[in-house]
Amino acid sequence: MPPAIYLTPLLGVAPAVAAVSASTRRTALIGALAAAALTIVKIVRSALAADDFIVQMLSLVLLTALLMFFCYMRDRRERELARIRSVSEATQRIVLRPLPARAGPMSIASAYHAADADTHLGGDFYALARTADSTRLVIGDVRGKGLASISETAVMLESFRAAARQELPLPEMVRYLDGGVLWGMREFPRQESEHDERFATLAAAEIPDDQPLVRLILCGHPSPLLLHQGTARTLTVSDPAPPLGFGALVGDSYRPETFRYAPGDMLLLYTDGVSEARDARGTFYPLARRAAAWAWCGPAQLVANIEADLRVYVPGGLDDDMAMVAIRRESLSGSQASGHSRPDDSHAAITYAYLGRPQRGRRSLRMRARSRRWAARTSG
Repeated sequence: MPPAIYLTPLLGVAPAVAAVSASTRRTALIGALAAAALTIVKIVRSALAADDFIVQMLSLVLLTALLMFFCYMRDRRERELARIRSVSEATQRIVLRPLPARAGPMSIASAYHAADADTHLGGDFYALARTADSTRLVIGDVRGKGLASISETAVMLESFRAAARQELPLPEMVRYLDGGVLWGMREFPRQESEHDERFATLAAAEIPDDQPLVRLILCGHPSPLLLHQGTARTLTVSDPAPPLGFGALVGDSYRPETFRYAPGDMLLLYTDGVSEARDARGTFYPLARRAAAWAWCGPAQLVANIEADLRVYVPGGLDDDMAMVAIRRESLSGSQASGHSRPDDSHAAITYAYLGRPQRGRRSLRMRARSRRWAARTSG
């Protein structure tokens, strides 16, 4: 290279480029290599004692030190964000627990998409609970979407688990959830003027193990689909209730409606993030037609197909919370005869809310009857 051409100042580019993605240690190593290359060039040109060498070396060392500090701060920030994200994900998964693959004689699969990026929980929710002889499933949508609605979602899920522990009948369970919404309004008031409009839609299903039927209560929620022998039928209730939060309009009139649900049939419950998804022309997603085309699939494959199809159907991807649960009845034999998920199974008690053993309820009734007889004798 001609002596008049000086490329040694470009040696500072190497650690600068490395600092974009490399670690602090690697950036320091590349800076040291650049300093060694500068020294070798000056030795070859017999300019080791020149003033420009000292200036160039000091500039390179200073630049490398600044880049190392930048890398250190960036790496520390990334570690902090990773820890925060890990805690956030763990917390969100505790609130919205994963559904089991089996519950009694039913096979189950679910899908969830939150509107906000990098989150696992939004305004939609689902939960499942086992009783001694049935499976209960709820799916719903609180007002709002994304992170802003997590508090309402948590209130709904905790209310359902509390109702599960009390072994309430299905209508009373829905009434309890309505009370949970009202409690959440008082406990977590919003500052904006629209806080009185907070509500939640809900679909509550109860599936007995030994009867070919499903009991359904809808509170302002989209009607589920029943997939039967390659067809999809909408389960429309004759007297739907208003959304939770308007319980004063209903009083004690939560009445479940019964539909046939035979072995091999599949129930698809979903939120409006699925049914109201639109394509570029504003056309709603044809859920019933697509579900009927995949009616012969298992629950997991059906949910995966719909979720993948939605991402293609909606331009730019889903921008709303979305939840789906597919549950297929495998038999009428019940959990004990089929060998799946006994009510006292420890996995069932951990994965989803378990309503308790039947003996505990009978024992409580016997104890109350004995107390009444004792009170009658002492008063007499």
